[in-house]
Amino acid sequence: MLRFSFGTMGSGKSTVALQIHHNLRRRGLRGVLMTQLDRTSGVVSSRLGVSAEAVQIVPGMDLYDVVEGLDYAVCDEAQFYEPAQVDQLARAVDDTGVDVYAFGLLTSFQGELFPGTKRFLEVADERQEIQVEARCWCGARATHNARLVDGEQVYDGELKVVGNTIDLRDQPKLPVGPEVTYELLCRKHWVGGRVRA
Repeated sequence: MLRFSFGTMGSGKSTVALQIHHNLRRRGLRGVLMTQLDRTSGVVSSRLGVSAEAVQIVPGMDLYDVVEGLDYAVCDEAQFYEPAQVDQLARAVDDTGVDVYAFGLLTSFQGELFPGTKRFLEVADERQEIQVEARCWCGARATHNARLVDGEQVYDGELKVVGNTIDLRDQPKLPVGPEVTYELLCRKHWVGGRVRA
């Protein structure tokens, strides 16, 4: 079974990934926890403070080989996986019976599907939205991840830039280089480029 679970930043994807990995390992199943471009290299970490070591996925890595012979694989930050890597996971599910639990963002800061997300949606046996609803600063349900550079929303730039969701009001301004952060917004405020005041 290949299950893809998606949500915005702050919706609990990594927390659920860590819980599934913990539960399956406690049952004595052999598996792997994987991530790409997490806030901490080689670790899946939740903003709630829990974390676990993980295999760091890099471009070109053959994920069929990584999961072959295992009972399960938990894939965090799955939006960053290459479409070919998603196909490798799907083939491993079909050929070897491994269960794959993938967690990722649906859309980028540009409001478009990530290539990895698109492929997971196309080939997954199950697709489900994480039920923890993050909120925009206005109180509406957050549906978009906005990238901010020095506090201003941008719609162009590199697709893969790791940042964090933070409360900008509590952060001192750093004098070196542009500060890249992310803010959760409803569609109305994402389209309008209106971040919290």
